[in-house]
Amino acid sequence: MPLSLKTLLLGKIPWILKRISFFILFLTFFMATAQEETQGRQINIVYGANFTKDEAKFPGASIFSKDDERQVQFEHQGADLWCDIAIFYNQENRLRAIGNVRLQQGDSIEMNSAKLDWNGNTSLAKAWENVDLSDGKMTLTTDTLYFDREKQISYYNSGGKVVDSANVLTSKIGTYFTELKKVQFKNKVHIDNPEYIIDSEQLDYYRTSKNAYMYGPSTITGEDYKIYCERGFYDTKIEQGYGIKNTRIDYDNKIIEGDSLYFDKATEFASATNNIKITDTINNGVIRAHYAEVFKAKDSVFATKRAVSISLVQQDSLYMHGDTLMVTGKEEERILRAFRNAKFYKTDLSGKCDSIHFNEKTGITQLITDPILWNVDNQITGDSIHLISDMETEKLDSLKVIENAFIISLDTISKEGYNQAKGKNLLGKFIENELKIIDLVQNTEVIYYVYNDDDELVGIDKTICSKIRLLMANSDIEDITFFVNPDGDIFPETDLPVESRKLKGFVWRGDERILTKDDIFDEDDNNIELVKIRGIDNPIDIDAEENERQKNENDPVNAVNSKAVKPKKTQVKKAQSP
Repeated sequence: MPLSLKTLLLGKIPWILKRISFFILFLTFFMATAQEETQGRQINIVYGANFTKDEAKFPGASIFSKDDERQVQFEHQGADLWCDIAIFYNQENRLRAIGNVRLQQGDSIEMNSAKLDWNGNTSLAKAWENVDLSDGKMTLTTDTLYFDREKQISYYNSGGKVVDSANVLTSKIGTYFTELKKVQFKNKVHIDNPEYIIDSEQLDYYRTSKNAYMYGPSTITGEDYKIYCERGFYDTKIEQGYGIKNTRIDYDNKIIEGDSLYFDKATEFASATNNIKITDTINNGVIRAHYAEVFKAKDSVFATKRAVSISLVQQDSLYMHGDTLMVTGKEEERILRAFRNAKFYKTDLSGKCDSIHFNEKTGITQLITDPILWNVDNQITGDSIHLISDMETEKLDSLKVIENAFIISLDTISKEGYNQAKGKNLLGKFIENELKIIDLVQNTEVIYYVYNDDDELVGIDKTICSKIRLLMANSDIEDITFFVNPDGDIFPETDLPVESRKLKGFVWRGDERILTKDDIFDEDDNNIELVKIRGIDNPIDIDAEENERQKNENDPVNAVNSKAVKPKKTQVKKAQSP
């Protein structure tokens, strides 16, 4: 019986015949594939070691296996592959590598697996079982990895992990763009870093810059902050980023929400733009605005553009507005300031002035410069007005009007005359959130319409004295007491001329009265043009922009065409300010 090829290769004949036969087989093989090699896509054998065929199992395939010296080696378009066994289909220009597979491209890209399928015509490959891909600075591990060498893309869809110097990233689906050094993660994305954790539905991560771009519901949890957004950017090296869709930051006992939010851990700073809501979780207060900044180190909040502070006072909401709002100070020592065109509203109390200053520690609210206060139907003015809260009950306790105190209310029966009282200073007392007692002191004067039980006008009381006490009921004067040599009388209506029915300094400002929470905003506040948030559909990919810029600069044609309009590198800054 003649000797088989297998017997030849196994050394059953003298070694010299073995080498001659092997040489003839390889010569025949290379001649048959010469035409395809000229096309530049042919998979080339570098070292075949042992050779055999098995037409029953692998029809048309050549089988190569390692010898005692080295593994089988192939080369394709600058990439080298080593394995223990290779099943090579020459005519189809594809192979299957089995056992200790190693693929290397250039000096940096290396992949290891147990098995690999490689198509030389399409440059598509599949590696599976204990796959790891490394570029020297990053390692990707997965069970099955697909890659396109022409497009320089590798991807997995059955779960994978990427480890680099900064982060450990896992996801169900991942795509690695070799030239961009970018990995796109999808489905249950998780980044584990000693300083923070990121969970996302889709996240694009750049290997060099360590920048992450988030698409879909994403959460970043740091040591003392938590960020949620559905579109956003995050620099994982310095913990700095922004969100531009459904964004929320839990930071410094505050919840910050807005159309666009920026955060920087190093400077302990956060800012927000458009439709902002800042909730103080300790004091249950809320600030709304269209631009705001939060400084953790200073424990402060700055807000502008239709800014309003909302707090709870005895089961009633107090709304405070100014062109600018500032909240500073630690817990229980906060100071709230409303600057320029300041106004406030509560169901039974409202007012306006140039600025408002509230000190949580003392419980004093100061209305500064041209203040006016409305307690239901009573208009109260003076050079300065203070509202004082009880620090134990946190209820409104008292009222002080300093210099030129003046209280006016429309006569509720005639709807024509005005009840008036004035003095140098005014002291008021609230009982169960209702102004019950008003004391006017020094150079006091009163004009008051007196009625009988049938609501018939008895006369108009006009008196001066050193002190007056008004007892209030349902925000109306129920009783008046005059102290220290009162001088005055009750005049019949016909005996007191109309021009004598107003005290000196009388100014009725009923048309300015704030009747609803919306009245604290003027026309300018209601017509603010909101900043257009850039990248609202997708985050602005500064890495992609930079890559494109460098690509254009390296391309002589594009460099000439774009020379006059060379784009600048985009910088990530704080949330878009007004």
